[in-house]
Amino acid sequence: MARINNVTELTITGLFQDPEVQKVCFVLFLPVYVATVLGNGLIVVTVSISKSLHSPMYIFLSSLSLVEIGYSSTVVPKFISDLLAKVKTISLKGCLAQIFFFHFLGVAETLLLVVMAYDRYVAICKPLHYMNIMSHQVCHMLVAGSWLGGLIHSIIQILITIPLPFCGPNVIDHYFCDLQPLFKLACTDTFMEGVIVMANSGLASIISLLILISSYVTILVNLRNHSVEGRRKALSTCASHIIVVTLFFGPAIFLYLRPSSTFTEDKLVAVFYTVITPMLNPIIYTLRNAEVKNAMRKLWGKKNLETE
Repeated sequence: MARINNVTELTITGLFQDPEVQKVCFVLFLPVYVATVLGNGLIVVTVSISKSLHSPMYIFLSSLSLVEIGYSSTVVPKFISDLLAKVKTISLKGCLAQIFFFHFLGVAETLLLVVMAYDRYVAICKPLHYMNIMSHQVCHMLVAGSWLGGLIHSIIQILITIPLPFCGPNVIDHYFCDLQPLFKLACTDTFMEGVIVMANSGLASIISLLILISSYVTILVNLRNHSVEGRRKALSTCASHIIVVTLFFGPAIFLYLRPSSTFTEDKLVAVFYTVITPMLNPIIYTLRNAEVKNAMRKLWGKKNLETE
């Protein structure tokens, strides 16, 4: 059967239908996005410039912040501009591009969180071998592997989607392009595609989360042999990571490891991990990390001296 594809443009329903509510959301979410880019950008610049932050932990943190900027920018600018638009549209090619980069960066972030957990495991459980195991070369390979894993995952998702025929309707029930809402517009049965997506996204999240839980259980057991001060410092570092992991994986598992729906709750959960969480991550890491805060103060002090 020939591939029928009459749809070249999609209409997005958005988060809310009330124009007044959309204006309120615009006022709320625009500063959040600006804070996301500035906060994560500040971490990337601080780690790059500060010699005291060239350890593996901060290399991973800088990479995570870079991913957060791209991940948020894939969805949020279009979402914010649509809040002021009467008719919200996106081309089919633009929709596929948004899906590609959204899943690419989302899985890259997932893998980076796993890498960061492994880094903490080596630092706490094998401190004498830490610099040998987590050399700069290994760090860069792990970061590159995270990006490569996200790329492979996203290619699989997009290769499943591109062959689908779209002949109408063209209204996508979401505020951005994602796989399940797009599948509902296909002029064919997408049950198998839905199962593959659930396995590729949901189970990947579950497996990564199990690895993370195992790492932190091992760390907590190992901490019994440390001094009180050592336990306090290690727990402070791990706590930030655990909070970020919970904020990221909770919504992802809720949305991708169950059948799709059109409930407003799904859209609100998506807002949390596309808009709110990327802004919270730099706050969580900097507020709980004295080294990062000190490096930022020094960086700010240098800039002030240069301008005087």
